[in-house]
Amino acid sequence: MKQVLASCFYICDLKPIIMPDNKNTRGPQDSARINVNEDYELSYWTEKFGINPNQLKKAVKAVGVSAQAVEEYLRTHTGR
Repeated sequence: MKQVLASCFYICDLKPIIMPDNKNTRGPQDSARINVNEDYELSYWTEKFGINPNQLKKAVKAVGVSAQAVEEYLRTHTGR
C-alpha cells in the first residue's frame, strides 16, 4: 500500500489517481508527443521506430514533437 500511496493522489472518495509522469512506466507520458529530453521516452521512441537517439532528435527538430509527424518523417527519410 505504501508504494501505491507514493505514486498516487487520493481524492475524497479514496480512489487513486495515477500521476501522469510516472518515471517507472516504460511508455511515454503522452503517446501523441515525443519528449527527447527524458531518457525513458528517448529509449521508448528509438526502440519503437528502430532508430538511434540522434536520428530521433533530428526528426523531432525537423517536424516537431508530434509522434505521428515524426513517424511520417522517418517513413519518408529513412524508409522506416
